[in-house]
Amino acid sequence: MKYIKVQWNNEFPEGPILIYSEIDNEQWEHRKIEVFRHERQGYADKTEEVGGSFLGIEPWPDLTKLGTEPEFEISEISADEFEQLWARRGKQR
Repeated sequence: MKYIKVQWNNEFPEGPILIYSEIDNEQWEHRKIEVFRHERQGYADKTEEVGGSFLGIEPWPDLTKLGTEPEFEISEISADEFEQLWARRGKQR
């Protein structure tokens, strides 16, 4: 598994601005946390979809190519960091 953090600099009022995702070697999402403006959160896994979030219906694109797009800032995070975020998902900060 790989764990990524994507800052999405966009102007969509309803779009996420931060995405944390657990993806496998074929780029399929297994778990995801999305942070929206005003710190609203959504999350999803194979059994649950909360706050308008859902797992991708296609694998993630090549992260190297996606990272060249100016609206995306992509970094890999540790499994521990993702697990800590997952444990706190949906709770107010």
